[in-house]
Amino acid sequence: MAEEGEVHYASVVFKTKQAKPKGRTEEETVYDEVKVRNETTEKNLDSNGNLVMIVDNVGAGLLANKETEKRSHLYQWSACCFGTVCVILLLGIIGVCVYLTFIHESESQLKSNQTALLSENSNLTKLNNKLTSDNKNLTSNHNDLTVQMNNLTQAYDVLENKITNLTAENKNLSKQNQELNTQKQELNTQNQELEAERKNLTEQVQNTEAKQVEFNVSRAQWSIDAYCPKKDNARTCNQCEKGWLLITSSCYAVNDYQPDKRRSWEGAREDCRGKGSDLVVVGDNPEKTSVNGEIWTTSGFWIGLKAENGKWKWVDGSVLADNSWMTQEPQDGHCVILVKDKGWKSVSCDGKQQWICEKAALSV
Repeated sequence: MAEEGEVHYASVVFKTKQAKPKGRTEEETVYDEVKVRNETTEKNLDSNGNLVMIVDNVGAGLLANKETEKRSHLYQWSACCFGTVCVILLLGIIGVCVYLTFIHESESQLKSNQTALLSENSNLTKLNNKLTSDNKNLTSNHNDLTVQMNNLTQAYDVLENKITNLTAENKNLSKQNQELNTQKQELNTQNQELEAERKNLTEQVQNTEAKQVEFNVSRAQWSIDAYCPKKDNARTCNQCEKGWLLITSSCYAVNDYQPDKRRSWEGAREDCRGKGSDLVVVGDNPEKTSVNGEIWTTSGFWIGLKAENGKWKWVDGSVLADNSWMTQEPQDGHCVILVKDKGWKSVSCDGKQQWICEKAALSV
């Protein structure tokens, strides 16, 4: 036994980490030596570089008491769990006994009810047999009455059908008579209307003939004045009317209007048709060069080329033969304009542009 006031120390030396042998996956702690000292607690390295820790004997005693207390708590917890399991098993056994008692009583009650139901069923069967017999008798009497009623009904139906047919025939005759009268009136009305229309048509024909004669005379006079202008009481005829340019065998009208008077492609074509012509159709390179040389503004001029069904088509129905003249792909809703010194360009047909008309020259 150590004297009171004496403190014993144990030093534990931890060796540095060595190379692990095969199969070992965790670090190991190697206790090298334990020494008893009467010195204060220290933590030093020995000559080999191992860590030396000084552990107090009093602390080791405290650790042992804690371990004992921990085991005591573990035993108490185990006993508590075992007691709980026993209570649960006891309650389960009691529940099963109660359930079996309830089942036995239910079976007794069901047997008693079954006996009463069998007795009641026998009584109901007898009553049903009696009612069935009475029903057969009533059914037989009812069938006899039904046969008699059917015979009377058939006779009544025959008479009613005859009356109905006669009534319907009478109504049809009356209706036909009314329809004939109505048709007669309608025919009289139509005859009067046709007679009035015939008179109107006759007057319209006469007026139209008079206007046509007047128009032809006016058109002939206009053509004479346009192609053969009168100068010094003499007329000199030209292949193109006044204001039109003669290029080879066609006459061209370059409509270089101001922006407020420019038109869409359809509007420009309508103007050309009103002048007895159409938008220009370019047939070859000489004509293309000649037409391009007659315009002097840099604004676009509509020509008779339009995109239809993925192709460039002229107003005369022909397809553009030389694709080098129009390199842009045809797009529905687009038409072609001629721009001075810049070739042809695809733009929206709704845009406002100037235009060029073309018609055949007269043979003089």
